[in-house]
Amino acid sequence: MRAIGIIPARLASSRLPQKLLLAETGKPLLQYTWEAACRATQLSEIIVATDSEEIAEVVRAFGGTCEITRDDHPSGTDRIAEVVRRRSSDAEIIVNIQGDEPDIDPASLNQLVELLAENPASEMATLCTPITTREQWADNSCTKVVCAANGAAMYFSRCPIPFYRDGEPDELLAGDTPWRLHLGLYAYRRDFLLRLTELPPSRLESGATIQVGEVAHPAAGIDTPDDYARFVQRHERAA
Repeated sequence: MRAIGIIPARLASSRLPQKLLLAETGKPLLQYTWEAACRATQLSEIIVATDSEEIAEVVRAFGGTCEITRDDHPSGTDRIAEVVRRRSSDAEIIVNIQGDEPDIDPASLNQLVELLAENPASEMATLCTPITTREQWADNSCTKVVCAANGAAMYFSRCPIPFYRDGEPDELLAGDTPWRLHLGLYAYRRDFLLRLTELPPSRLESGATIQVGEVAHPAAGIDTPDDYARFVQRHERAA
């Protein structure tokens, strides 16, 4: 079962302009993500999909494979689908890798591929991690997921689900927490990805079966100048 990873990469970013090309550490941010993805043993190829010739030049300079896409895609998933339609006809699983997660664990990417390989009825796979703090539990910017006993997603919400009726949640958060934070990593079966990006938007999306795997710790995404400053500090300490 051949699996590939595709990194959708836009130049524009409202909170941190041109963040994928920031290079205070000596390497562009995007290169760290690409290098981590290349260490995922379940992925036979890593492709950067971008509408920016500037990003394409940087990717080629560090030895990566790049595909130029249209500039009017509404999402990274649509950008990935354009590349998949054009090439990689033999890839059965496509992993969507966020370019602004330089600390992504290659084992997490492997896990996504394995989830689809082990669950043939699932069209998609994604990951979650336990919620252990009240701040994250209450934060509407953090998407929560509830899964069935077989690991298939039942519902995603920005509200704390499952609902806790009695008392305060702190005791459960400190122990065997029932709450899971959804992580923005996805793997798709090729045919489903192409069908999905042709569907009109709807309130409940496609009704696909999504298999959810759990990891202990999420990768830190880079969204703001402070996020990038912390990444630079971590890199300097590790050097």
